[in-house]
Formats: sequence, C-alpha cells, structure tokens
Amino acid sequence: MYGAILGDMIGAPYEFDRGRKTKVFPLFISDSQFTDDTVMTLAVAEALMDSRRSSDDGIRAALIEKMQKWGRRYPHAGYGGMFAQWLRTPSPRPYGSYGNGSAMRVSAAGWLYDTLEETRRIARLTAEVTHNHPEGIKGAEATAAAIFLARTGEDKERIRAYITDQFGYDLSRTCDEIRPAYYHVESCQQTVPEALTAFLEGTSFEDVIRTAVSLGGDCDTLTCIAGGVAEAFYGVPEELKAECRVRLPQDLLEVLDRFGDTAL
Repeated sequence: MYGAILGDMIGAPYEFDRGRKTKVFPLFISDSQFTDDTVMTLAVAEALMDSRRSSDDGIRAALIEKMQKWGRRYPHAGYGGMFAQWLRTPSPRPYGSYGNGSAMRVSAAGWLYDTLEETRRIARLTAEVTHNHPEGIKGAEATAAAIFLARTGEDKERIRAYITDQFGYDLSRTCDEIRPAYYHVESCQQTVPEALTAFLEGTSFEDVIRTAVSLGGDCDTLTCIAGGVAEAFYGVPEELKAECRVRLPQDLLEVLDRFGDTAL
C-alpha cells in the first residue's frame, strides 16, 4: 500500500505535465501531498478488510460505504466531476466510466487474496461500483493481477506475458518511445499500460517511481499504479515509508497500519 501512496504523493506535483519529463527531480517537495488516489486506495482497503467473508453484494455495499465515508471526509482531494457527484449521491449507481480511477485505487485487492482468480474477481467488484465500463474493469483487474504476480514471486517477463495475453495491453514500447508524445489522459487504456511499462523498465522501487513520473501526463495516478506494483516486486525502502507517514493524517495512517497487519 505504501507504494501506491508514495506514487501518488511523488507524482502529484508534476501532474498536468508540470514536470520536465525527466527522471532527475527531488522525490519530495512542499507539494508532495496525498490526493484522491490515496484517499480512495485506503477507502477500498478498509472496505475489503471489513468484508472479506461477505457476498459480492456485501463487498459492493462496503465499497460504496467506505468510499463515500472517506471521500466526504476529504472532499477537496481532487476528485473528478462525475466521481465527486457519486460521492454525494444517497444511493449511488455506477456511471460507465473507463477512467483510471478504478486502477489507481485497487492495490489492496492484489495483496489480500490467495489466488489470482480471486484477486481478479475482487478487483472487478472494486471497479464495478463506479467504473463499470469494460475498460474500467480491465484496468483494475490488470493492476491487481500484476501486484499479485509480483508479490508471489513471478519475474517481470512472466508478468508482462500474463498482462499482454489476458488483457491485450501493448507492453512492447519502451518508456523512451512513450514519453515524447504522452500527454494528460485519464482513461485506463492510456494509463495502465504506461504505468506497467514503467514498472517493467524500472530497476528498483525508486527507479520505477522516477520512470513513471518522467512520462508526464496524469502522473500522480500513473505513478500510483506503477508504485503499487513496484512495492510488491521490490519492497519499499524504510526511509520512503517514513516520508510517506509524515504526509498522512492520523485517520488515514490507522487504515494503512491496519492493512499492513492484515496483509502479512
């Protein structure tokens, strides 16, 4: 979970192509703060922890409850317009989105379940409460599957092959090929492949983060996705965990700590 949150925090100052599309930048500056990516990542984590023995309907209900709870507690975290409206709706319904929000919040599903099949099923549920477009669901499933494969010891070529075969994403481009023309886009289909490519090309947790930020675009979300997978593959250095913790309020830290105990 630290990986996704750090990706959000480190990428946030450079969103909307405010960086120089370079890997050389300070990891933390005054604007390195959490956004909606972190809030919803932790909301989904709490929902899944609270509903692990529930039916699919029970899991969906928990997801709606926790996402609305945390979204209303942090209403200015940077939500998109449709999602912000969903957060305020008494009986919210999915709205056919294929935005990358379904992929950025799904990290917990990659850690909590014992099989790849169960991981994908739960990831699908986390998407469907809002992002029920096939591309929105695919983005969440692919991200959670990559985390599961990374944390269970698969190498990068196995991860690349599985994602390509199962989801049809093009992971053949290098980041140098992606970077020049990449721009701010918020769809799963133009964020998840780029995030996974940054993970596949990176050589350490920090290098994955720097590579993802260097692509530009919606790089808080892109780096959130890449960082979630990188944590599962490399782990997170303790000094970066400490930097993450000082940037989170106590209530979000409590969810993060509970998740760390649950996911062991």
